[in-house]
Amino acid sequence: MSDANAHAVAVETTAKAVISLEGDFLRPLSVDLGQFREQPAVVADPFDLRCYTTNRFIRSVDTYRGVLLKDLILKAGLRPEPKGEFKRTVFIAVAQDGYAVTFSWHELFNTPVGERVIVAYECGGRALTSEEGVPILFSGADILPAPRHVKRLARIVARVLTV
Repeated sequence: MSDANAHAVAVETTAKAVISLEGDFLRPLSVDLGQFREQPAVVADPFDLRCYTTNRFIRSVDTYRGVLLKDLILKAGLRPEPKGEFKRTVFIAVAQDGYAVTFSWHELFNTPVGERVIVAYECGGRALTSEEGVPILFSGADILPAPRHVKRLARIVARVLTV
């Protein structure tokens, strides 16, 4: 297969991957990765993926390109009433296999962490394939990125915590 054909297949695979935003959003929606290319892209620095429990080196990961998780959240919208309730929202990122990680509203919108949590569709300047786990959620500000490195991201669930 030529490089051009391989790229076309990768882009087609990427466009078919869908992430649903559900739960306590104002406008729950589904977004395919083809639509991501219409949004501003961000780039994450290369990093070494290491095991959280042993710090064992897993592999080096080249530069990811994708969209900020918080931009997807803003697209779906958070409920403005009752006033300030959205600040108690937690977001659960769920992979196709059920692996799940969490982020709080404050973490994404009120700390530098939110500027480095992306949903990636490219790595090293080329489109990721389904075999590589597209779409991939990545938290670039984490000390060890492996625990919140989510392959085959399927959905983002918003839940407003009650106290």
